[in-house]
Amino acid sequence: MSTDSQPVELSEAKREIEALRRQLLDRGAFGELVGNSAPMREIYSLVEQVASSTASVLITGESGTGKELVARTIHQLSPRREKPFIGINCSAIPESLMESELFGHEKGAFTGAATRREGCFELADGGTLLLDEIAEMPALLQSKLLRVIEERTVRRLGSRQEIKVDVRLLAATNQDPQTAVSKGTLREDLLYRLNVFSIHLPALKERKEDLPLLAQYLVTKLAAKHARPARFLSAAALEALQFHAWPGNIRELRNAIERAVVICSGEQIERHHFAPYPIDQRERLRNEDTITFPVGTPIEEVERQMIIRTIKKTKNNKTRAAALLGISLKTLHNKINLYRERGQLEDE
Repeated sequence: MSTDSQPVELSEAKREIEALRRQLLDRGAFGELVGNSAPMREIYSLVEQVASSTASVLITGESGTGKELVARTIHQLSPRREKPFIGINCSAIPESLMESELFGHEKGAFTGAATRREGCFELADGGTLLLDEIAEMPALLQSKLLRVIEERTVRRLGSRQEIKVDVRLLAATNQDPQTAVSKGTLREDLLYRLNVFSIHLPALKERKEDLPLLAQYLVTKLAAKHARPARFLSAAALEALQFHAWPGNIRELRNAIERAVVICSGEQIERHHFAPYPIDQRERLRNEDTITFPVGTPIEEVERQMIIRTIKKTKNNKTRAAALLGISLKTLHNKINLYRERGQLEDE
């Protein structure tokens, strides 16, 4: 990359960031990353900070949380945006082919190598390379990858020639990196090289407040993909989506919405359009029987919410509620009167 073009490319990246900031204010989206929750806003800030650098970034999070989207956004906002973005899934390629995929090979380097082939590092020269599921890479290749990172050269299989490469390296994993190091599936020295900057993506269940925005974004996008008229989610359908656990995260949500968009014949997507997808009341019932409190919640507030929820659960049977809570009926009435005086009790 020439030094003359670098200021121009940086200026273009800055304009792109400003456009994404406006998009975030208008629609709660940052490129293809969607959400207005505090965790997502923190991620947007981290992406913006790291994009203009050449530092390696390790992106962590459960499967389906959007790690590749984060990597693509970093590339799109960087001075390398006009150069290639290459992604490779280290868990999807057989070990026998992985070295050739990464570093390339010469004709005749092995049985079946009929022609010379460039590897991912050469293909991504000047741009960005994403190594997805890095902890699944064989140990021997991790050692060779470390050499490439340090020397910034690659050697194709069957060749003695070292080829200089200029690649921004991003890596992703659905495992905890330190756990992977402890298990021996990820080299510690490679982790240090990759983890110059770290971005962790929360599971969808950890940012449920983003679900309405995210769901409608997917409905609009997938309707356009399948040449369907504009669609929107009914209140009942959205409620069903919010009560589902989404263990497969955004990938699972996308699949469910894509099916609903295709089979829906009208403008409004209803709850029944998700059948036979397992969106039902089971998660809601579990939620009704469970209370989760953030660390640091005052004990008095924990007690108040527990008492009120238990009374609701017993359909205002205060004798049964007191028994479930392990307190006397008199104590329960005293608590109720106190909450009523403070305006902390809804009408019964």
